[in-house]
Amino acid sequence: MEHPSPFDLSGRTALITGSSRGIGKALATGLAKAGATVVLHGLDPARLEASRKELAAIYGEDKIGAVSFDITAEDAVAAGVARAEATYGPLDILVNNAGIQHRVPLLELDVADWNRVLATDLTSAFLVGREVARRMLERKRGKIINIGSVQSDLARPTIGAYTAAKGGLRNLTRAMTAEWASQGLQINSIAPGYIHTEMTQVLVDDEAFNSWILGRTPAGRWGTVEDLSGPVTWLASAASNYVNGQTIFIDGGMTTVV
Repeated sequence: MEHPSPFDLSGRTALITGSSRGIGKALATGLAKAGATVVLHGLDPARLEASRKELAAIYGEDKIGAVSFDITAEDAVAAGVARAEATYGPLDILVNNAGIQHRVPLLELDVADWNRVLATDLTSAFLVGREVARRMLERKRGKIINIGSVQSDLARPTIGAYTAAKGGLRNLTRAMTAEWASQGLQINSIAPGYIHTEMTQVLVDDEAFNSWILGRTPAGRWGTVEDLSGPVTWLASAASNYVNGQTIFIDGGMTTVV
């Protein structure tokens, strides 16, 4: 009898935060392709339902769900995760993808905006990760994948709060591993480079910035959302069972050259 592929996610249920569009939606699609039941998440009810219907039409109504809750509020996270498990079953996979950007020099950065970026890009991964891990630890298995950035390791002017948050996310991944790996969980992070999405289209259209990206990246191109799906599917699968605490850079080689 032929053994199933180690990348097969049939029978697994995944929650992806911030997955009603962009990178999160692409990651949800990749996990659904691999056989997982996928629970989409977002704050805009209309966009969330539109994305759920779109993916359900391809993968089946029983394979695509949706929940909406504030990832920055502890009580809302507890209620949202409980609702997701009650509706769709035990979560085997969590992808902490939701995030925001705020571009302003540090000297002009309002503390409220600093706090908002840190809450959305870092604290939310702690809150959602902890709530899901409580349940995973009881079951002695689970995969948590945090979505970082090349800014997990590098810095650029005007995105100080984002850089601090993504650097923190890299070490939060390590902290989760230190506490939970012995009980059957694998916690890792991916660090995308510059990915062409609806949100980065303005940068792609900026001739000077686009030329800088193409010259700075050994692969000579922007990344696509599809470039991220394979690595995340691997980290969500049994194929990565001895990978723990790592941040995998998916950046066309950007962080390896000067």
